Amino acid sequence: MPTALITGASRGLGRALAASLAADGWRLVLDARTAADLDAAAARLAPRAAEVVALAGDVTDPDHRRELAAAAGDRLDLLVLNASSLGTSPLPPLAAYDLDALRAVLDTNVVAPLALTQLLLPALRSAGGRVVAVSSDAAVAAYPGWGGYGASKAALDQLANVLAAEEPTLRVYAVDPGDMRTAMHAEAFPGEDISDRPEPETVVPALRRLVDGDLPAARYVAADLLAAPAVPVQATA
Repeated sequence: MPTALITGASRGLGRALAASLAADGWRLVLDARTAADLDAAAARLAPRAAEVVALAGDVTDPDHRRELAAAAGDRLDLLVLNASSLGTSPLPPLAAYDLDALRAVLDTNVVAPLALTQLLLPALRSAGGRVVAVSSDAAVAAYPGWGGYGASKAALDQLANVLAAEEPTLRVYAVDPGDMRTAMHAEAFPGEDISDRPEPETVVPALRRLVDGDLPAARYVAADLLAAPAVPVQATA
């Protein structure tokens, strides 16, 4: 049975993708910060998945990352780097961005994904696996207030870009899912109605093209993946 490790899997896109994989009988190792939310998500997935291992914790914690790697085992078919921190809300301009807050965003969105990937590379190599790094259009576009988060996602894009060059036996992707109706988007726009955004489940078919298909390692936009043929966009430096 194939095994996937998904970070940030208690809600939003991570949970939606986990549900899709569970329906196909995958074994799932799931991470999220809040145990109650993660356990609730795992309970809904368990009847369909081959197995669900739910491990609550912070991806910036080395002990938690080691726990995730141990649960993944010796072969890992799919690593989804989905856990993210938006940072300060309301989103501040760069001129007023607290540098300690920026370091925390970079730690969660850049350093922790790389550290987890390093631990999992032997298992990924053994399976000829795939890595999907969840990015954002803020990585390539200039939106006021999004400098900290966008910079972290641009860095994550480049990590995926270089990892693909260094690990040719793996398929390494970065993907921009687009705006979604998620808790993070609600935090980014406090007090605003975001009900016009699509649900995360609508993006899952795009991710499944990366999980199941033979597209080359690259950075993709979900909207393009939902059309055929999908065209990779140049990874950012």
